[in-house]
Amino acid sequence: MVYICRDIRLYVSINTNHSEQKKLIMRVIIIDDEKKAIRSIELIIGEYCPDLEIVGRAKTALDGIKEIQAKKPDLVFLDIEMPHGSGFDLLESLPERNFDVIFVTAFNNYAIKAFKCSAVDYILKPININELVEAVKRVIAKRKANPHGSVNYDLLFSNLKSGLLNKLTVPSSDGLIYINIDDIVRVEAERSYCYIFTTDGDRLMVSKSLLDVETQINNPKFFRSAPVFR
Repeated sequence: MVYICRDIRLYVSINTNHSEQKKLIMRVIIIDDEKKAIRSIELIIGEYCPDLEIVGRAKTALDGIKEIQAKKPDLVFLDIEMPHGSGFDLLESLPERNFDVIFVTAFNNYAIKAFKCSAVDYILKPININELVEAVKRVIAKRKANPHGSVNYDLLFSNLKSGLLNKLTVPSSDGLIYINIDDIVRVEAERSYCYIFTTDGDRLMVSKSLLDVETQINNPKFFRSAPVFR
């Protein structure tokens, strides 16, 4: 009986170590011109995000580009307004963006709507612990579901530069779908989700409420009609 117990303990110990070795650790770079913001992110990651390892820091867009090219991160916490170029300038200057981004911003409401429509993660300043942790969880979940997937940041740039948000990003069973808002004919609510009808005759089921989609579209061409009872 004693030897059996020892063997069991050894088996459990070996499996536990093996599991720990296979644990996903994401390499992180923090890019922000505010020392206080960098320190806040460091403290929250150290306390609440064991899956993250900070490998670099930068206070300008130019230094951020150098850090990204040298350290090859999996995730970047990126401030928007910085000296010598914005966070958007940084991303546009990189030919390859093989990493996820969580924007850290005190930016205006229009930019936040662009983030939502482009399926981009962001947290607001002053930095909230729960918001940062939840944003990290979303990034990790997306990576596990689609390890080779990437966010379409060109869509974000397009939405930010246009007078109106011109594309809507919606989740589906096959990943993210990008829909031209000009191609949307109508949106119908169905309990906690809704259907989007397009000019091509497609009907797309979306796991968002009608209010969520209405908020993201935010286009004067659309209006909310009276409920239709069938």
